Amino acid sequence: MIALIQRVAQAHVDVDGTTVGRIGTGLLALIGVQPGDGQVQANRLLERVLGYRVFADAQGRMNRSLADSAGGLLLVSQFTLAADTRSGMRPGFSTAAAPAEAERWFNHLVELARSRHPAVETGRFGTHMQVHLVNDGPVTFWLETR
Repeated sequence: MIALIQRVAQAHVDVDGTTVGRIGTGLLALIGVQPGDGQVQANRLLERVLGYRVFADAQGRMNRSLADSAGGLLLVSQFTLAADTRSGMRPGFSTAAAPAEAERWFNHLVELARSRHPAVETGRFGTHMQVHLVNDGPVTFWLETR
């Protein structure tokens, strides 16, 4: 399972002109599910997303996590993160989980996040979304569990 996390001042997701998820200060996490991902990978990825230290402490160092800051978490499914881009000029998607499997594990990740963090919003799985964000820093990290 993959997460591309971005520290944001604000972010929201629109589907067909309607906002379906919105946060203020926090993390936007784009999530890719790979074949074979399951409960172990979802648990580990969420642990890392909530615990990764990307927020400033009193000295201005990135020593505080999302859990420490109680900021918002916006989870957005993005199957293209799992694309195979090693050759050619067109990505391959055999390295991404099938849609039903990806939706199952993305939804599981959302349920876990909501049980462990007070402010969780999402996009809408399988739809064309427009993601709007103000990246704070910019601060962006790639997290992956295998």
